[in-house]
Amino acid sequence: MEISAKTAEEIDDSREKEDLRTLEAVLFVSGRFLNMTELISLSDFNPIILKELLEKLKDKYEKMDSAIEVVEKNGLWKMDVRQEYSWLVNKLATGSSEFTKAEKETLAIIAFKQPIKQSVIIKIRGNKAYDHIKKFFDLGLIKKKKEGHTSILSLSDDFYDYFGIQNPEGGNPLKIVLKKEMEIEKAGDAEESSVREK
Repeated sequence: MEISAKTAEEIDDSREKEDLRTLEAVLFVSGRFLNMTELISLSDFNPIILKELLEKLKDKYEKMDSAIEVVEKNGLWKMDVRQEYSWLVNKLATGSSEFTKAEKETLAIIAFKQPIKQSVIIKIRGNKAYDHIKKFFDLGLIKKKKEGHTSILSLSDDFYDYFGIQNPEGGNPLKIVLKKEMEIEKAGDAEESSVREK
């Protein structure tokens, strides 16, 4: 039986829609930035098809005018809530589950002491901090400037966007993030106590 050009096109279209759904599910369930290797192993797509699908999925969410977007940063991909709705994410979940406690501590030191030498961070936090710093840099949260045998680390503009805070003029960004998290926790505690009273 011969397949007509129209039928072949419909089959290809149907396959692509299914592939997009699979990729969408992978990004949604992971809830964190994934590199190409992780995406390939989770989806079973070849790299060329995967890149095309990522771009199509990104376009699809942009055209839908959705509160969700597909974000790409330095070869890492994630499904995320658009920046203008980050207040809601912060309200629902304090802090970022994307980071371990150890990673948050390393980022806190960078935020508090910036600009700071990478070698100083390693002395304070140990060799694991190399991985933390790489992750923050890959996500665009910090900037690195080579100085001698080490690098000077400071926060990038993306750090402020990520945590939904204004870049303080001479203020300490860590205090702002902590203050914001404390306000969110207090609001959560107040809601819990009002629910208990009812």
